[in-house]
Formats: sequence, C-alpha cells, structure tokens
Amino acid sequence: MSAIRPAAPEAEGDGGRPSPPLARTLADWTAGLRHEDIPGRVLEVATSQVVSHIATIRASAGHPMGRKLISAFGPLSAGDPHRGAYLLAALSSCLYYEDTLYAGHVSHAAVGVPLAHQEAQRLDGRRMLTAVTAANECASRVTAAATLGPFRGQWAGHTHIVASAAARLHGAGADAGTLLNAWGVALAAPPRSLRPAALGSNAKVLSAAGPVRTALDACDAALAGITGRDDLLEHPDGLLAGFAGAPIPEAVVAALGRRWHTETISFKVLPVGVHLDAPVECAAELHRRLRPSGPQDIASVDVHAPQTTMVMSRHAERYLEAGDSALPALNMSAGYNVATALLTGGLTVADLAPPFVHDPRRWELAYRVELHYDEELSREVMKATAPVGEALRQAGKRALDWVTELPGVPMEELIAELGPPSETFEHATKKLGCRVVVRMRDGREESCELDAGTGAVGSPSWSAHAELARHKLIGTGVDEETARILGRLGELSADELTDVLRGVLSL
Repeated sequence: MSAIRPAAPEAEGDGGRPSPPLARTLADWTAGLRHEDIPGRVLEVATSQVVSHIATIRASAGHPMGRKLISAFGPLSAGDPHRGAYLLAALSSCLYYEDTLYAGHVSHAAVGVPLAHQEAQRLDGRRMLTAVTAANECASRVTAAATLGPFRGQWAGHTHIVASAAARLHGAGADAGTLLNAWGVALAAPPRSLRPAALGSNAKVLSAAGPVRTALDACDAALAGITGRDDLLEHPDGLLAGFAGAPIPEAVVAALGRRWHTETISFKVLPVGVHLDAPVECAAELHRRLRPSGPQDIASVDVHAPQTTMVMSRHAERYLEAGDSALPALNMSAGYNVATALLTGGLTVADLAPPFVHDPRRWELAYRVELHYDEELSREVMKATAPVGEALRQAGKRALDWVTELPGVPMEELIAELGPPSETFEHATKKLGCRVVVRMRDGREESCELDAGTGAVGSPSWSAHAELARHKLIGTGVDEETARILGRLGELSADELTDVLRGVLSL
C-alpha cells in the first residue's frame, strides 16, 4: 500500500480508539468489493443503468451539441481511454437524460469511465458491473454527505471525481492506498460551479467531463506514487466544510454493504430536467385527450407542483431567450417543455434543437404555462428517499443549518415528520409529482396528475427498469438483438463486451 500522510484524528471509535478517516474506510471497502458481494437485485439495477446510460450517450450524440463535442474531442476510436471518458462524460451531460440516484448524477463517471476503459482493462461483464457498483456507492455516499448544500446535480464536481477514481482503479485491481491517494490528489482543489454559467451558457456540457479528467490524472499520479491526504472529506477545512451547509459525514460509511445506493437509481425516459418528468408526461396525456391544433385552442395551462419544481424552473427562466436559449436553460424550463408535449404529444431530443426550438407556437404557449405551489406535493418530495429526504433523516436537527429555498415546508416540521434513517434502500422512493389542468377555449377542461415520472424509484413503473432501459436504447437506433445482448451484461466475456461496445459507441 502506498504511503498516505495521516491526519490527526478528531473522532473516536470503539473502545476509545481513533476512528479511521472516512475516505480510508470507504477505500478499504471499495478495493475489497467483489462481484459475489453484490446482491443479485442490485446487479440487475446496475445492468439497466449501463444500458440506459449508453442510450443517453447515443441520444446526445445525435443532438447538435453532441456533434460539436465529438468534433472537439472525438472520435472514441482514437484509442485514448482518458480522452474517451472525457468525451463520454460530456455527451451524457448534454441533456438531462441521465439516470440519478440518492445522491447524485453519478453515471457520467460511474458508467462512462468503465465504458471508456473496458478494452484497455479487459473488463468482462462481471468486472464492469462491479466497477460501476463500486463507483456508484462511493460517489453517492460522498454526495449525500454534502447534499444539504448548494452543489448538487451535474455541476457537483466532487461526485464525478469520486466516481471516476473508484471506477477506474477498481477496474484496474488497484489497492485501497492507491485509491485513497487518487482521491486525496483529485479533491485537493474541488471544482465549484457558478449558476450563470450552468444555466446561461452551454458550458454545462463539460460539467462532468472536467472532473472526470482531473480524477483520471490523479489516478495516474497515485499509481506513480504521488500521495494525498486521507482526511479531506471531514477535515475542518475540507470538502464537507466548504461544500455543505449541513454536513453529514457519517453518510460516507453508513451501512456499507447493507444500504446499496445503487438500488435508489431513477431511470430517465425523457431528455428533460427530472423535476419536469411528471409535468411533461401529464401534458402528453392531455394532448391525447384534447387534441389541440395549436396554442390558439388553449385558454390556460396550470401546473400545480412542489416547491422544488418551481424553484428549478424559475432559475432556468431567468436565462431563457426563446429559441436562442442556452441548452441547459431550455432543458430546465417548465414552460417550453410542457408546451411542447401539450402541442405534440411528447418530448424528444429533436424537440431541443432547431428547427423546433424556433417554433413560435411553442413559445406562445410556453409563456402562458403557469406554475402553482402545492404544499402536499412539496412534503412528498422532501419525505421521499431522493433527492434529499434521506439526507434530512440522517442530518436531523443539523438540517436547520441548511439555507435553501427548496422544501416549501418549514424545516422544523419536516424533521419532526421524517423519522430515523433507512436501514436499507430496498424500498427507496423519489416523488416529484404534479397536477396539470388545461382549459380549452371551447369550454372543455381536463386534468392529469402523477406522483412521479416514469422510471422514478419506488413508482410502479420502476420494477420494469430493464425494459425501460432496453426501449430507451432501441430508440437510439440499436437493434433488438444488440439490446438483448447488453441486457445480459453480466454473462459477457471481455471480448464479447468489447465487440458490442465498439458497435454501440461508434459515434
């Protein structure tokens, strides 16, 4: 094991002995994780995660922004896995089409890095799934520890750093000390995001790619013997102190091997911000019922939504410039996406690019979509496992230090209602619901409500995650047989996996 500069302990373990640094405990567990240690149900979720993420990459590659990224950083066939991982992370960040879990948008690195390094590391399906799961567990735990703060979502660079190093080094069979040093080097200067850039420009497409490359370079440094501190998570001047309003350090190592964050994944079937999944699905359903021929047929569109949806859409709308909007703002705006689904019956990647984004009819209706606060829906968001409910349960009264506009309900009330932390995540939930009411000029009125979007963990549709991922992949042009092969990922040899990945990732 490589030498690590030890930190002065601040906590004590059993019998008064100092507790090891959080990252050291996590690294020891990660380095020792084997395929047979992971429950079958968790491996099934990880398989769907890989299939779905490949679909995300392929769909993004067909968008004008994706084509620009391939022009700048491609092609994947160039043979450099680091550059390949950078490109895959950028492509999967184009749109909000990637799957998320509690806590974080981990797939950009947790899946992207093993995909890029599969051939060089000779990963078979079992080893790839183990590396993906290891990266999921590490990144989600560190993200959860800092999630009661301002840095979440794709722009949480520490998420991608932790996942990248875990995925690459687990695939390489590296020891815990090497992983610990890689994290220590990569987290020495963690990136911080700026909202104007995240929503008001297209810089967001590199939000995961930059941290991925930083982590991969740190892995090279660690493999060469360069060391980093092992206490950068919990240090008084460390990551949690700087990135969390209410740090939850114990979340990093809580119930390792028992609470599998991987099975909290919600699967995305729409290329839109997760807070808009349910409203867009409702709008599509109302299109089928009402069949408007254009915005002139519609008198009003009222979306009753939780505070989280209202806040995220409001932030995006500050940066909207109709058809000339930056892609991130367009992706996060309730108005354009709900209007599109109401007029067309759905929302596709093509709807987020010319010529459709310049359709004046969509914008005429978009500006008439009204959001209304719903307290009960807000409570449901905050009580669910994801995106922050479990963090609130773990934090308890410490959550009162979190300065945020997201809950919509007094924090004291939420803390009293939530109860203790979950022992397992077998029954995890994510509820970003809505009620959409459309009134037509001819007097007709219809409403639609959903507790959550399709694929949300805990929803009835989630149990069919393998089928959701398969359909998403086929929708990008992959044939049925290839989708079937990827669906049995854990059975594939290294050569078989290389062949199928070369086919689906020939972008």
